[in-house]
Amino acid sequence: MLRNQRIAVGATAGVFALALAVSGCGSSNSGSGGSTSTTSPSTSSSSGSTARPAAGTLSTAKVDKVGTVVVDGKGFVLYRFDKDTAKPAPRSNCYGTCAAQWPPAPATGNVTVKGIDKSLVGSVTRNDGTKQLTLAGWPLYRYAKDDEAYEAYGQGVGGIWFAATPTGAKAMTSDTGSSSGGGSGY
Repeated sequence: MLRNQRIAVGATAGVFALALAVSGCGSSNSGSGGSTSTTSPSTSSSSGSTARPAAGTLSTAKVDKVGTVVVDGKGFVLYRFDKDTAKPAPRSNCYGTCAAQWPPAPATGNVTVKGIDKSLVGSVTRNDGTKQLTLAGWPLYRYAKDDEAYEAYGQGVGGIWFAATPTGAKAMTSDTGSSSGGGSGY
């Protein structure tokens, strides 16, 4: 009886392992750790669609209290950091704890733009070798406290974090024309 139970458990484990391999949940021998492309982003315009933007999309959205800003493919507002540089060359200065609060917008695969001049979109290589999206040379970030699409809780944080406009400029609050906010500015 015990022998039959061991065989059944072994067979079940084998079926489970086979199912994982077939579904793609197992490890890959490609060396890339998955199917995400690591090519430099290229931009293209896309046909008009009323559906939500795809993951590799930068588009514009009107967000309460900040106006028209850039959002990622999931609708999350993208920010720029005053301690970064855009010229003469893009450079990110947000690492460690800062990057945990302000995750860099990854530049992987092709990027489609809607409402943004595609010539303004590029990438910068971070210290760890990953690529980060840039707009008009400014590295782009999400804000960890924006837990829903089209929120801009990061606007004006520390007087150094601002939602990015479609030209890469700082968004200003719509009611006063000045930036506002608080929290961890880094």
